[in-house]
Amino acid sequence: MKRLFGTLRARLLLSHLAVVAIGITILLLAGRRLGTVFVDEHLRSMPHMMGGMAAAETLQLEKGIDAAFNRALLWAALISGGTAAAAATFAAVRVLRPLEQVRQVARRLAAGSYHERIPVPAEDELAALVTDVNELAEALEETEQRRLLLIAEVSHELRTPVATLKGYLEGLLDGVFEPDPETLAAAVREAHRMERLAADLSALSRAEEGRVELRLEPADLGRLAAEVAERLRPQFDDQDVCLEVETSQPIPVVVDRDRTAQVLTNLVGNALSYTPSGGRVMVRPGVEGEMARVEVSDTGRGLTDEQAAMVFDRFYRVDRSAAGGTGIGLTIARSLARLQGGDVTVFSPGLGRGSTFLLTVPTQPRRQKPPDNDRS
Repeated sequence: MKRLFGTLRARLLLSHLAVVAIGITILLLAGRRLGTVFVDEHLRSMPHMMGGMAAAETLQLEKGIDAAFNRALLWAALISGGTAAAAATFAAVRVLRPLEQVRQVARRLAAGSYHERIPVPAEDELAALVTDVNELAEALEETEQRRLLLIAEVSHELRTPVATLKGYLEGLLDGVFEPDPETLAAAVREAHRMERLAADLSALSRAEEGRVELRLEPADLGRLAAEVAERLRPQFDDQDVCLEVETSQPIPVVVDRDRTAQVLTNLVGNALSYTPSGGRVMVRPGVEGEMARVEVSDTGRGLTDEQAAMVFDRFYRVDRSAAGGTGIGLTIARSLARLQGGDVTVFSPGLGRGSTFLLTVPTQPRRQKPPDNDRS
């Protein structure tokens, strides 16, 4: 019994019937009381009819009218009660149907069926609840799609170095390759490639989830950019690419020096990867309003609008045949910049006309929320 009347459906039905019962009771009591008074007054106002009737006949007439009136009230009460019960049942079902749908969809979402959606009802309150559940389902579906995409991307990226390393090891075992320094060095390079991919994935995961501990401290952004460029200069010399760094007045910022240096290293290294021999890469620090900035421009292959929109996507590489890189360096760079309240953007006038990556960080410390994983 407690379980039966503890349901919302039963409570809604009982509350409607209770209201109807109270209304019927008041109707019967008031109708009985007022009806008798009104009938008596009406009969007394008709002396020409009552004058020819005996007292017994008058009393019998009053009782007949009273009985008829009571029967009318009773039938009215029964009809009203039945109609009210039907209406209460309909209202309870109408109110509870969306709640039952929410319950069923919530169970299916918990089981991993993230494509489920609930039709939005007409009632404002229920519509708000259903809309929130649908938005939750949409967010879960997007998260699951990103998870599956990441698994596929990681699997794809690992396939090549694993296959190459396996080929070297099998060749050594079968005697196809001699265990000379060149063969062993090639195998070690593939192992390092997998190690670098694992490290980059770990860094990307921490950055996108906001789990990177920032150590904010005063720094000179121009000097920091120059230090990164000088550290990478030997690689530019090896590939016969000119590296130019514009000197600037001190640009005071409050940033995490190591993370900002990592961002700059990724940007300058990316410019080197896509600039052919004889080309040029320029690093230009500066200030614009409340934001400090570092432009990293190159005379390399450039980007189409479509490529520029995708260049920060995980594992996206404009030229997959280019040596080195895991395809997530720019993703990490943008995530680390946004954690510090800044950003990394790109502009290119077109293929063959170079690209410009722009790092911006606030001149005053401003911790930003974790990146939202957008790929804009």
